[in-house]
Amino acid sequence: MAPSKPDAAGVLPFDTEPELDLGPTRRPPVDFPKPKRLDHHGPARIVAMCNQKGGVGKTTTTINLGAALADYGRRVLLVDFDPQGALSVGLGLDAHDLELSIYNVLMDPSLRAADIVQKTPIDGMDLLPANIDLSAAEIQLVTEVGREQALGRILKPLAGEYDLMLIDCQPSLGLLTVNALTAADGVVVPLECEYFALRGVALLQETIEKVRDRLNPDLQIEGLLATMYDSRTVHGREVLSRLVEAFGDKVFHTVIGRTVRFPETTVAGLPITSFAPSSRGASAYRQLAREVLARWEPARP
Repeated sequence: MAPSKPDAAGVLPFDTEPELDLGPTRRPPVDFPKPKRLDHHGPARIVAMCNQKGGVGKTTTTINLGAALADYGRRVLLVDFDPQGALSVGLGLDAHDLELSIYNVLMDPSLRAADIVQKTPIDGMDLLPANIDLSAAEIQLVTEVGREQALGRILKPLAGEYDLMLIDCQPSLGLLTVNALTAADGVVVPLECEYFALRGVALLQETIEKVRDRLNPDLQIEGLLATMYDSRTVHGREVLSRLVEAFGDKVFHTVIGRTVRFPETTVAGLPITSFAPSSRGASAYRQLAREVLARWEPARP
């Protein structure tokens, strides 16, 4: 019996096992080169980590991708734009004890984002923290002029100091998320490999298209990242295959597998690249860092 061939998107039929020389996305694997060090920094590329479904790995990806990019010599600013403050907690801060957060900068014109930037345990990676106070901003910004550009205004003065800004969005499509999409150059969509997460991408696409039409004409989806992948389940393999069928090259070659190491890193307040540098999770995020730099930096001025 002749072996099945990939379709136009490079995906094998479900009734076949992937060839040994194909990656988890059933496409030929790509060896992304180690990026070169930069001789200067900025202006920053702003990327929103966005998915209205919770628990898909947005915060985990923001922390670990940011740390891997910093390890490759990039200056990275992580922006916690979720009132739950998970990004801040995941980097060892007590969100309830913050005297000033991104909420205060949004509401008080006398404050600058630079006044509240926090250092992280990773050299070259800083944080704009948030806590539950940010939930009030969604209500208070409603009456403001240019309410959708509020986040962009406070990030703009920092753009020259960083190479990348990663915004951890809340799991909704409200005003805070619209602010993040308006400020961003592109969107990365972390996506759990299960059916309901796949259905939610269509709703997110509609929101992105509205923001592009009305507020940010340059906004685009930079890529979709499969997370929590378990190659042992047929369902996980099918969802990943359908994702590639639907979005083609927008789907990152890098796939983030399930591992107990990620919850452990949250307790430790460290990225997995520092907490368990030889683990599969750390290796995956380093590969993702190389992949995103290979996609984004050819256009760097």
